[in-house]
Amino acid sequence: MAIWKRETDLDALNAIGENSLVAHIGIRFTAIGDDYLEAVMPVDARTHQPFGLLHGGASVVLAESMGSIAGYLCTEEGKSVVGIEVNASHHRSVSSGDVRGVCRPLHIGSRNQVWQIEIRNARGQLCCSSRLTVAVLG
Repeated sequence: MAIWKRETDLDALNAIGENSLVAHIGIRFTAIGDDYLEAVMPVDARTHQPFGLLHGGASVVLAESMGSIAGYLCTEEGKSVVGIEVNASHHRSVSSGDVRGVCRPLHIGSRNQVWQIEIRNARGQLCCSSRLTVAVLG
């Protein structure tokens, strides 16, 4: 059974990020499952740190963007979410290609939610694990 309380599709999810940091760095939502979201982000000049590797902050942008959208989709009309804590552990460097994030809930409450985001390289190797806590408003 799907956890989502709002109807959406990939086109609508990708439209939400237009004219924002999400679009600027090339994040694209690629899948919506019953209990997960998936998105990809390019590893290129937009997301590199000065030494040519994926910037840890870009990984956090991907994680927070995915968790915030997932949180929003798990609220009813008239409610919203805001991030209140994010953390990330970086396990492996990436210098090119795309990374893929998968976002799943750890807790979906009426006042707060906790989301786990795993970011993997093209070979499926874990590059970053992140957790986002959001407050539910409204």
